[in-house]
Amino acid sequence: MTAPIVIVGAGLAGLRTAEELRRAGYEGGLVLVGDEDRPPYDRPPLSKQFVRGEVEDTALRPPEFFAEQQIELRLGVAAAGIDIAHRRLLLADGSELEYAHLVIATGLRPRRLTGLPELAGIHVLRSHDDAAGLRAAVGSARSALVIGAGFIGCEVAASFRAEGLDVVLVEPQAAPLAGVLGEQVGERVAEMHRAKGVDVRCGLGVSLLHADENGAVRGAELSDGSEVAADLVVFGVGSRPEVEWLAESGVELAPAGAGGGVLADENGRTSAAGVWAAGDVAAWRTPAGAHRRMEHWTSAGEQARVVALHILAELVPGTEVPAVPAQVPYFWSDQYELKLQALGKPSPADDLHVEPGNGHAFIAYYSRDGILTAVVGAGMAGKVMKARGKIAAGARVADVLAPA
Repeated sequence: MTAPIVIVGAGLAGLRTAEELRRAGYEGGLVLVGDEDRPPYDRPPLSKQFVRGEVEDTALRPPEFFAEQQIELRLGVAAAGIDIAHRRLLLADGSELEYAHLVIATGLRPRRLTGLPELAGIHVLRSHDDAAGLRAAVGSARSALVIGAGFIGCEVAASFRAEGLDVVLVEPQAAPLAGVLGEQVGERVAEMHRAKGVDVRCGLGVSLLHADENGAVRGAELSDGSEVAADLVVFGVGSRPEVEWLAESGVELAPAGAGGGVLADENGRTSAAGVWAAGDVAAWRTPAGAHRRMEHWTSAGEQARVVALHILAELVPGTEVPAVPAQVPYFWSDQYELKLQALGKPSPADDLHVEPGNGHAFIAYYSRDGILTAVVGAGMAGKVMKARGKIAAGARVADVLAPA
């Protein structure tokens, strides 16, 4: 009996890879392995609608879907390694899975600040269980400290304010999202949060966490010596690729200093025969020859399709692989009543032109050497989405701005 295709990681990229294999005509065995007990679910709502109690279920597909598509789910067991020579996936429960091809889609793990005590009331947010614990804690909390003003931190701060908590948002950089969108756009995000009552403090870190007599967090001392009261703390200080289980596998990994992840070519093929990588964990080779991870919802689907088609081409020699048009990267973040949207690849080093809208709405045009590289907007969805074709075409920013 032919070994199945095994996908490690039952998140968005893993599910999309399974779907694309079936859509492309693959009829063989297909196993989706996940370390959580839940079938694939959508993560973006966890920091917003779910933590606020507005939705209960974020499943990406109903239970019957997997039976209909003949996708075997192996849930609640983590991957522990790969025996490349014998094409076997080693699982943490001691079992093994033989594979014809293996797709690594294990995603990310949230970081925690080192040197701080483990106290009740301290949370990270990545998994459904994380979100459920945070949602339960919000009901009895009065004040919250959110450490890190990236997308997760900003979304959690907005959700906490919607639930009536006093919120302090601490960010070591000069502005929220400055490392992704630059200080000028980041300061607009900070202004939006301050207008909603969030105490945004940038250029600071956390030196100490204080506990009450029961070992629960009650506040913090910041790096400037100021004190913050908080009975709920959330770390939003970024994530790292889930690759520890690959340390002895022989699959080549990117250096941590370069973003980490599983090194792969432009089609998701890794250094090991029959092993592929897709999604947040995958550092794909770019046209310039560098390797870059794309932590975007839409990129997971695009990479899944490319990987699926190339696996089929190897299983059926002579199969032509249709070209998959490169998509313009897109991501979004819901904060209060505004949707922050980004098309392209914004960089803090880009030239920037910002046009204000009503209230806290704005649109920002990023360019490099005169070429439009990205558009970011809040509350201006129509204008942002109209820029997709211009970014794809490498339009001159001067021509884009001229009509405005």
